[in-house]
Amino acid sequence: MTLFHRSTIIERQWHSRTRGIAAMGDTLEFSDIYQEVKGSWNDGRLRFGRQSVVYKSSKTGKVDSIPAAELSQAQWRRVCLGQGIKLTTSTGHIYKYDGFRDTDFEKISEYFKAHYKVELSEKELCVKGWNWGTTKFSGPLLSFEVSDSPAFEIPLASVSQCATGKNEVTLEFHQNDEAEVSLMEVRFYVPPGDTATTEEGPEPVEVFRDSVLSKADVIQATGDAVCIFKELQCLTPRGRYDIRIYPSFLHLHGKTFDYKIPYSTVLRLFLLPHKDQRQMFFMISLDPPIKQGQTRYHFLILLFSKEEDLSLSLNMTEEEVEKRYGGKLSKNMSGSLYEMVGRVMKALVNRKITVPGNFLGHSGTQCITCSYKASSGLLYPLERGFVYIHKPPVHLRFEEVSCVNFARGTTTTRSFDFEIETKQGTQFTFSSIEREEYGKLFDFVTAKKLSIKNRGFKEGIKGKDDMLEDSDEDQHDAYLERMKEEGKIREEANDSDDSDGESDESFNPGEEEDDIAEEYDSKASASDSSAEEGDSDREKKKRPAKKAKVVKERKPRKKKPKDSGAPKRPMSAYFLWLNASRESIKAEHPGISITEISKRAGEMWRELGKEQKVEWDGKAEEAKKDYEVAMREYRESGGGSSAPSKKERKKKGGKRDEKNKKGTSGGGRERERERERTTGNDSFKSREFISSEESSSESDRGKGKRKRKGSDEEEVASTPPSSDSGSD
Repeated sequence: MTLFHRSTIIERQWHSRTRGIAAMGDTLEFSDIYQEVKGSWNDGRLRFGRQSVVYKSSKTGKVDSIPAAELSQAQWRRVCLGQGIKLTTSTGHIYKYDGFRDTDFEKISEYFKAHYKVELSEKELCVKGWNWGTTKFSGPLLSFEVSDSPAFEIPLASVSQCATGKNEVTLEFHQNDEAEVSLMEVRFYVPPGDTATTEEGPEPVEVFRDSVLSKADVIQATGDAVCIFKELQCLTPRGRYDIRIYPSFLHLHGKTFDYKIPYSTVLRLFLLPHKDQRQMFFMISLDPPIKQGQTRYHFLILLFSKEEDLSLSLNMTEEEVEKRYGGKLSKNMSGSLYEMVGRVMKALVNRKITVPGNFLGHSGTQCITCSYKASSGLLYPLERGFVYIHKPPVHLRFEEVSCVNFARGTTTTRSFDFEIETKQGTQFTFSSIEREEYGKLFDFVTAKKLSIKNRGFKEGIKGKDDMLEDSDEDQHDAYLERMKEEGKIREEANDSDDSDGESDESFNPGEEEDDIAEEYDSKASASDSSAEEGDSDREKKKRPAKKAKVVKERKPRKKKPKDSGAPKRPMSAYFLWLNASRESIKAEHPGISITEISKRAGEMWRELGKEQKVEWDGKAEEAKKDYEVAMREYRESGGGSSAPSKKERKKKGGKRDEKNKKGTSGGGRERERERERTTGNDSFKSREFISSEESSSESDRGKGKRKRKGSDEEEVASTPPSSDSGSD
């Protein structure tokens, strides 16, 4: 069929690569061989063996196995990534692999003749750039040829839709999110046929469309479903869906969206228990993903309850079930709902179901609670990879993991972060993992022989829990070290003045003795007949009563103003080393920012050995001694210490209080002797004595002493009037 085609965008990309060839006996193996999948190149390993040809993708882990007995044709041709090989099987399947060298042709050709009995023929592609030619449908491939040489080929499995116009056929393709440039559609102009031919048969446009749809990946729900699962809870995409199982695809029917998933796009099946041991996750890995607007879902996750049972009857006869599925299914089945879904999917998709291995966390479950991208979920360490459920779901195979890292938590030392870095440079951080899970996870990673990025820091620690408690000391903190040094120097400069002054404020030795003297004076009056009893009572009263200790609140320390004339404080060993190494760091990393310099310097300082740090520790010690000498000379010259310190002011104030105390206690004893001489009995006191008592009490109150009791007023009231008053 001769036709004219127009395509929107086609872009080829060249990749620089290294590759190796391994020839071991009866096998021939090549690394860095590429396979084109919907516009993107996936690298992998290709092995030619006696029994089969096996290709394993490094990106997805998918394995293509071609039995040697089915190989019918092999072509060697020049492509964009060097040399490529095209293999055709007797069943109609076509496989293309690129990335070979010119020197590989002889080895592969001899191997094919010796083991497969197939000749490797060379085929030239048309590079004229003509857009008028002939189309040929060979199996699942549409080939556009110019002068009997193929110009380009289209895998019909990549076609998502085929539409026709008057004389045009439009092919639309499945999109690959990982491809930088995608081919959206190709339009073919089909010339109209002769009138006689058109009357006898269908139009050429319809013939072309039917040929495309017969091999295209356009899903049409024809016939009855094998079985239907009603109202299943789906986490991604979120909602409740009816799942209709067809022989070649899976149909998700919801209230808003419908999805048709071919079984050929299913990569893996997972059955994982929830941490509460009452629910089960069933996860389906898809490539290409299903779409909902601009959102792509690479995983389909269903949530089941273990207590929910189901009796299932397939919409097929027992003979058909036995013939098609070979005993994997039966017409009537019953059991838990998640077991029924898993059993049906395993039989129709023809994939194994992955379950957790021997890993057990601290809580006795097979998963670890953590957070990823601010969402809480569960991390499952499996036998061949890690799976995170559920928002967003993540599956990382050990083959694509470059290294792992155990990092301290950003908010608290009760948790830690688990970082996984892939060979493509992508990093996945699972945070807020409980500290008790560290030992189990570390042992698991070690047993799987994964590279641990910070192993050197962990082996020097006795206990893994201790590592998490003291995790702040694992890394050099320049700011903390500087604050410690400044604190030590500040304490030495102040000579602990502030601490001594604050401790003296809660104890005043003058207050207790003044209270004793005052108490002695207030109880001084006694009769002549009871003089001895009064003396004994006074001796008892001389003993001070125990007082409750009053603890005053600690006053906030006022920040001391900085003395601009004082010598500059010395730098620590790290900062001395940083000043000497800053220029070399800038030279090694042109354009590096200030924060990156500090980060890089911290890493380099930690890597230095003790022998290398001795030099800088010695320089820091010398700088500290020089500072102390300069500070001493600065103080002796009167700088920073002209005003008396708090300690000296306290000592002077204490001496004045002691003198006042002695004078007060002496005056009290003289008044007591005067009172004994002048007092004749308990009922008489002279006016002079009363006035002196009142004046002394007023003077005592003026000095801040405790108030006297009202005993003097009672004595005045009971005193008989004197002769002077009677004459008045």
